[in-house]
Amino acid sequence: MSDVHVTAVCGSLREASTTRAALKRVLEAAERGGATTELLDLREFELPTFDADRDREDAGDAEELATRLREADAIVLGSPMYHGSYSSPLKTALDYCGFDEFQGKTVGLLAVSGGAFPVTALEHMRSVCRALNAWVIPHEAAVPNSHSAIEDGAFADEKLEERVATLGRRAVQYATIEPDPDSFQSDQNVGAEGK
Repeated sequence: MSDVHVTAVCGSLREASTTRAALKRVLEAAERGGATTELLDLREFELPTFDADRDREDAGDAEELATRLREADAIVLGSPMYHGSYSSPLKTALDYCGFDEFQGKTVGLLAVSGGAFPVTALEHMRSVCRALNAWVIPHEAAVPNSHSAIEDGAFADEKLEERVATLGRRAVQYATIEPDPDSFQSDQNVGAEGK
């Protein structure tokens, strides 16, 4: 499967991000599975707040981000949980993308929280991906209590680390899966044209 390319998007802007550390573990596992990998760190992209009246080409690095996602065979989205959902930097990045970047593509989900399981953040990301007709991997990774779960970039819990690594292996395994039929909400998703 050396022709599989897995791209992860880090929705955390923190310098010492546990989301970024977890995504690096996902990508390590994907590489061991034979894939090439890339981490898109949203700290490195200029992405103004989404404005539907602005073309993507005139929105900082939005076109570059979209191009790199289109080139991926599988995408892994990672985000900290903020107020029960995923982060605004990731939301902005996704708003600049659409069906061209996600339709029929395999997507894995990872969410991190300082407290309890970030279930709602995972649910919200899953809903967005399904609205874009992506095929979302059933296995998802949640990192609760992140400040003690990952210390200095290393996992304190082997079972949690294995769950995160499994997401990387599944991204490679299912990168070429034939996707499900379009989701019921995708035909109503007129905002997903990838301005």
